[in-house]
Amino acid sequence: MKSLFLVLAMGIIFIQTGLADASIPTSDLEGAKDSPYLGRYDGSKIVAYQQKSFDSFILPLAPLMKISGKFDSSNNIYFFPQKYKKLEGSHTRLVYLLPEGRTSLEVSKNYEKEITAKGGKTLFRCDGAACGGDPSRASSGGGGEMSLGMFMEPENDVKSYNEAFSNGYCALTNRITQQHYFSAELPQKDVFISVLTYRSTGGSFCKAFNNRTIAVVDVFQIKKLEQKMVVIKADKMKKDIDHSGKIALYGIFFDTDKAIIKDSSKPTMDEIAKMLKQEPKRKILVVGHTDNAASFAYNQKLSEKRAQAVVQMLIQKYGISANRLHAVGASYSCPSASNATEEGKAKNRRVVLVGEKN
Repeated sequence: MKSLFLVLAMGIIFIQTGLADASIPTSDLEGAKDSPYLGRYDGSKIVAYQQKSFDSFILPLAPLMKISGKFDSSNNIYFFPQKYKKLEGSHTRLVYLLPEGRTSLEVSKNYEKEITAKGGKTLFRCDGAACGGDPSRASSGGGGEMSLGMFMEPENDVKSYNEAFSNGYCALTNRITQQHYFSAELPQKDVFISVLTYRSTGGSFCKAFNNRTIAVVDVFQIKKLEQKMVVIKADKMKKDIDHSGKIALYGIFFDTDKAIIKDSSKPTMDEIAKMLKQEPKRKILVVGHTDNAASFAYNQKLSEKRAQAVVQMLIQKYGISANRLHAVGASYSCPSASNATEEGKAKNRRVVLVGEKN
């Protein structure tokens, strides 16, 4: 009986191994196209493609460093860049399979040369283990150290637009060697680019890409988020605070990584002040919330500074008494949605007014 079970198990593994594999493409992935800001290496094919009209992105400008006591969703030791630039705007990710025989370094240098020819400049470059994290992993793996590929896009995000063991999935999740990375800027277009290249080593799965070079190109153009939110009126704020003790506001805007309130926040700030003036005995907590794009400690300080900025504006511009207001930073401790998607992250970036005892 035991031998029969082993035979069946081996048969299942054999079938899975046969079906779970990439194939060498003869054309680009349907619907995919090159970025207008950067071409491709001659003879390469797009095997994965994703375009977001608005996204947030952490661009590494220094090696990743181990964050003690923190783990990612796959139980890997968490890593975060020593220096980075947080971007918001349109984001295109292109994953290319390079022609046979092309090395990872050769491809990386060609991309860098192309960016220089366009008037761009390299912001940071690293190779192999010098990038930080595990240089033998792309975007997949658990129970070890996070890799640069995982930091740029974890496996769950890869799965969101690639079927398991498709060409795109295999290109982004195989074991790797010969890792090279650089980030760059095209200042005349307000465009930032990162290029991660590596040699896929694969194994029993995704073996069609074994010993082939992959180029992962992220193109990011900074732009402002379109204001689509309806301004919440003072009466609605009062009603929600009285009923549920709080109200979440999405009409207070800040530049990325800053705590200076933008002019576009005036309609919402006017309504907060109106509510407080209508009820001169009401006291509130002003609580800042963030997504989880950076560390908890970093976001805690940022969220508190933003809450303090709201309080100070209410005091200085609208004449609200300081003893009626209290600023609190919650970091990403109280998400209103999953941080796994950009839509969820947008919902988590908010200011919440909480009723306080008089």
